[in-house]
Parts: sequence; C-alpha cells; structure tokens
Amino acid sequence: MSSTDLYGIDLTMNDGTPRSFGDFRGRPVLVVNVASKCGFTPQYAGLEALYSRYSEQGLVVLGMPCNQFMGQEPLNDGEIAEFCSTTFGVTFPLMAKGDVRGKDQHPLYQQLTTFKNGVLPGLVKWNFEKFLVNREGEIVARFAPTVEPDAPEVVAAIEKVLEAQAA
Repeated sequence: MSSTDLYGIDLTMNDGTPRSFGDFRGRPVLVVNVASKCGFTPQYAGLEALYSRYSEQGLVVLGMPCNQFMGQEPLNDGEIAEFCSTTFGVTFPLMAKGDVRGKDQHPLYQQLTTFKNGVLPGLVKWNFEKFLVNREGEIVARFAPTVEPDAPEVVAAIEKVLEAQAA
C-alpha cells in the first residue's frame, strides 16, 4: 500500500457527515486521537492554536475521539462537539468517535500505525498521540501523547511540510 492510499479512506465526521481523507489532499494533516477526560485533554487548546495559526497556510488538525484508554472519552459525538467548542473553542474538524487500535481499529489508524517511512510504526499508546501527514499523503512524523502541540519539534515539523507545500 502506498502512502497516497490514505486518500481512499472513508471518514465519518462528528456530525455524521461522510467524508474521505482524500478531501484533505494537498494539505498537511495532523491526526490526533483525543479524549475529554484525560490528563492530556488541555492539549485541545494547543491543537486549536496550531490550527488557528497555520490553517490559512493549509494545515488541517483532525481529531478522532476515542474511548479505548481507561474510558476517558465517555461522551457521545454531540456531547464531544459541545465540550470541545465550549471548553476549548475548538474549530478544527472532529471525526466520529472510534477505535484507534484493536479489532475495530479505524482504517485510518490501521495505516497510520503500520506505515514505515522513517516513522516508528506500532500501536497507539494513549490519547493525544499525533501523526503528521504531508501534502502528498505521506506520514512524516509521529509524536507521543506527552509531546505538547506547541513543542518545538511539532512546530518545526509542521512548518517544514508547509514550506514544502509552498515551494
């Protein structure tokens, strides 16, 4: 499977709207599994700040709520949208709640966690793990949940893919 096959993956958004990862073709995407009751939940603010700062240059932050880590996302999709909007002012797109590992793993995460392009493959370990996909659909970076969205290595990786896009 080539990296551009990410673009053929169907998505369901938080409001039930069907989309495809291909809708983001030509744009860098930071994919993050999120949860509302996690110690890392304040990262929503940092993710929104990244989206606000770089969306005009093409960056998409795409959140996927997941309840696989100690039940830290007990809310339904509507409640998640309300929580994200009112608590953190989130405007970046959210997918419908789903699994990032296991037998019901979302196809997007099947690809994110198996693709090897100098990026360490393997299971998602916790909420707020971040995958950076460049404009060609290649997974170019992966960041642990403990790495804040505004960490220098995250910002540098995003700016690198944005510069490549502008070139």
